[in-house]
Amino acid sequence: KELRFAIREGGHTVGAGVISEIIA
Repeated sequence: KELRFAIREGGHTVGAGVISEIIA
């Protein structure tokens, strides 16, 4: 849910940040 929302709001920058947080 968070990942999709981030990708929807930003697209790449925000999505990358969310993915980085999930991986971390």
